[in-house]
Amino acid sequence: MAGEESQPLPEAAPGKKKGGSKLVVMLLVAFVVLGGGGGAWWYLRAAPAPADGAEHEVAISERGLLAFEPFLVNLADAGGGRFLKTTVQVVVPEPNAAEHFKEKQVQVMQARSEILEVLTLQTADVLVTPEGKKALKEVIKEKVSHALGMKVIDVLFSEFVVQF
Repeated sequence: MAGEESQPLPEAAPGKKKGGSKLVVMLLVAFVVLGGGGGAWWYLRAAPAPADGAEHEVAISERGLLAFEPFLVNLADAGGGRFLKTTVQVVVPEPNAAEHFKEKQVQVMQARSEILEVLTLQTADVLVTPEGKKALKEVIKEKVSHALGMKVIDVLFSEFVVQF
């Protein structure tokens, strides 16, 4: 034994790796993927309502309706011979809000004045198109929301006659 030379230990073949490390890596990847998916599901399920004021869809029957007396205005057409007769109602978020504004005549008259100003700037050719009516609704919604200090949900026309 004294004369024996120590022999080096055999090295593992270069292409061979231990199978246990692959299993650990695969389990770690699976854990991360499943944990991330579960965390995302929990977060989205438990997420509070959006903070930007978005409200859930409420049936139109649960809204309030503020009706205005009919409008009869001259249109901005050349010659001044055309007019519009329309009846406008605005949909507000709650029925008690509509009742509140019936008592606040100054705000209602201010909203009516805003509608009158918008209507007198219109021309007959634009108002008879669906796009013209839709654009008119949007402008009225914006102006009345500002006058009432409350978001107007929709503008409804129950009468809309353009004289040519």
